[in-house]
Amino acid sequence: MSKVVLITGGSSGIGKSIGEFLHHKGFVVYGTSRNPEDILNSVFPLIALDVRNVDSIQLAVAKVISISGRLDVVINNAGVGITGPLEEIPTQEIKNNFETNFFGPIEVMKTVLPQMRSQESGLIINITSIAGYMGLPYRSIYSASKGALELITEALRMEVKSFGIHITNVAPGDFATNIASGRFHVPLIQGSAYELPYGQTLQMMDEHVDSGSNPNEMAKAIYKIIQTKNPNGHYKIGAFMQKFSIVLKRILPDKVYEKMLMNHYKL
Repeated sequence: MSKVVLITGGSSGIGKSIGEFLHHKGFVVYGTSRNPEDILNSVFPLIALDVRNVDSIQLAVAKVISISGRLDVVINNAGVGITGPLEEIPTQEIKNNFETNFFGPIEVMKTVLPQMRSQESGLIINITSIAGYMGLPYRSIYSASKGALELITEALRMEVKSFGIHITNVAPGDFATNIASGRFHVPLIQGSAYELPYGQTLQMMDEHVDSGSNPNEMAKAIYKIIQTKNPNGHYKIGAFMQKFSIVLKRILPDKVYEKMLMNHYKL
């Protein structure tokens, strides 16, 4: 029997690539979008869902279960970027980011767990970020929201393992997607103390995304994880140096690692 997969944020970028790959592998795939009626080229069904709205989440999950009778894999992929000097990021934008990147995935997990528990099986994959393993300059809020989701996943894995449910994190590096166009970024303020260093860093971030890896690499990695009987708690997908930066953070003294990052960003 084909596994039933639900992917939040499945209308573009990494989510769309994962959905298309799994669809062609014979999975029953449902994606979500805040406005699915605006998406005309999806090869798998899209359901209305806004991860910031609990009622929306519950309706979408109920719809998938009513159609397919089960839910085997949930991929928490919906997320948004945010950049800027912490001092200049409006507090409301910080809260909005956490609503999407952190509280939203939590509500999705809370909604699907009863169904998975009744099945005595299920897999939840949380798409985090390599940025969640370290505090990156001018990406403090993004690093914090993704890092928080990593830790929630670690704890929840132990809480639900006895029910036959597996949960894992997949942390991508830079991939060539449209995430840069959809993120909130603090505009460069003329005369700001951060104008020059933030401007240089923002340009570097955009270049990294534009030259990022093919999202199909993520899709293949997700497929492999789904096929794994007992997945690990953490996976990192991306360029070697991006993944190696996590290793360096573990072994280098704090000040040395900080200096390395500052040199990289020319700060």
